[in-house]
Amino acid sequence: MAKYIGPSCKLCRREMAPLFLKGQRCLTDKCALKKRKYPPGPPKKRRTKLSDYGVQLREKQKIKRSYGLMEGQFRGIFFDATRSKGVTGAIMMSLLERRLDNVVFRMGFASSRMQARQFVHHRHIMVNGHIVNIPSYRIHSGDVIEVREKFKANVVLEESIKLSKAVSSVPSWIEVDYENKTGKIVRLPERIDISAGFNEQLVVELYSK
Repeated sequence: MAKYIGPSCKLCRREMAPLFLKGQRCLTDKCALKKRKYPPGPPKKRRTKLSDYGVQLREKQKIKRSYGLMEGQFRGIFFDATRSKGVTGAIMMSLLERRLDNVVFRMGFASSRMQARQFVHHRHIMVNGHIVNIPSYRIHSGDVIEVREKFKANVVLEESIKLSKAVSSVPSWIEVDYENKTGKIVRLPERIDISAGFNEQLVVELYSK
């Protein structure tokens, strides 16, 4: 499967917003967006004003890149949302939050979604007692997510938990037991639970054209 392998900080600068692709580093002075407060590329080619389509495209790119998805994956989630009852944009954001790699990140077991995806790929995460190595696996209410026993003492995992506990809080739809490295999905996430400043309605308008 295709994946982006270029510099992560360049994506943040392109969207002119912190996407937290490198975890807590984005909160420090090492963040590239704080050092270079302008988009990448030659100055003469930078547009100061975007068209309506450009605004919609940039918002779609910001959400897609924040969750670390390629275009096909993101579009698939959007069309899943259109087939569900309710507000399409809110359902789309809920489906994004329900990805296993995002849940592992939200629980604080990884410092970024990219690291969470790596943990899942390397078979360090279990769902309801079974190993799941598919980052896009969609969790459900009542699911129990836990770190495999042989990985619980890993230094990287311990550092990620320590950082997460210091700078972020666990969403209300998740319960986490850091001592046993387990978590439970209390309920499915709703749009109000997502604090990121996304305007998903622009994405709905873009795909509806």
